[in-house]
Amino acid sequence: MNIIIIEDELKTAKSLENIILNLRPDVKIVGQYQSIEGSVKALSEQPQPDLIFMDIQLADGLCFEIFKQVKVNSPIVFCTAFDEYSLEAFKRNGVDYVLKPFSKTDIQEAFQKVDGLQNFFQQKVIPDLSNLLTKLSSPAGKESFLVFKNQKYTTVQTENIAFFYIRNDASTIMCFDKQEFALSQSLDQITAQVSSKQFFRVNRQYLVNFKAIKEIEHYFLRKLFVKLVIETPDKLLINKEKTPAFLSWMEDR
Repeated sequence: MNIIIIEDELKTAKSLENIILNLRPDVKIVGQYQSIEGSVKALSEQPQPDLIFMDIQLADGLCFEIFKQVKVNSPIVFCTAFDEYSLEAFKRNGVDYVLKPFSKTDIQEAFQKVDGLQNFFQQKVIPDLSNLLTKLSSPAGKESFLVFKNQKYTTVQTENIAFFYIRNDASTIMCFDKQEFALSQSLDQITAQVSSKQFFRVNRQYLVNFKAIKEIEHYFLRKLFVKLVIETPDKLLINKEKTPAFLSWMEDR
């Protein structure tokens, strides 16, 4: 069995590779890719594998963009932090998922499900992902976040959040009124919970609200400099690999 891994976190990809080879020493990892662009190129130019392990949030956008650009004939195990609604959608489309952070047992169970789909492998066809793509292209997203500050619990409406960012290794909310609140979730988890139409992960540190964006400037090395309506602790730069996805997100209103 030939397998490719599509995952933008190199440590996660390496961990997944080790688990796969430990469970199935006879398989071959024939490719590892970190972006939509690289994945599309590989799937277009090379023989498609028997199985794909695919992260949802890649360096240059959601992995579902891959299916818009190339026909994928391989079964897929999604690696995701998406909410239960999305996971149920994956199940109905006949592909499995593992929830991050995954364990050896999670991957073993994924293989067991794939093994049970022998007819699936023989036909070499993939279930129609168009409905799944429609559901995930513009999800409603989480409406509020429970926060704790000054010995009190309160909720912050998502529409009032200008951006989420990492401060002192912890996720933090910055509201349009400049109030800040700490969160226990990781930025990856928050990204999966909010609307992908309303919020964009500009880099590893920041997840910004469309309504908070004031202007965008060209920067050195084909990067973009994003300015918000309120000041950010750090300069918001988008690398050239993520620029097309960001501009497409800005235009898709």
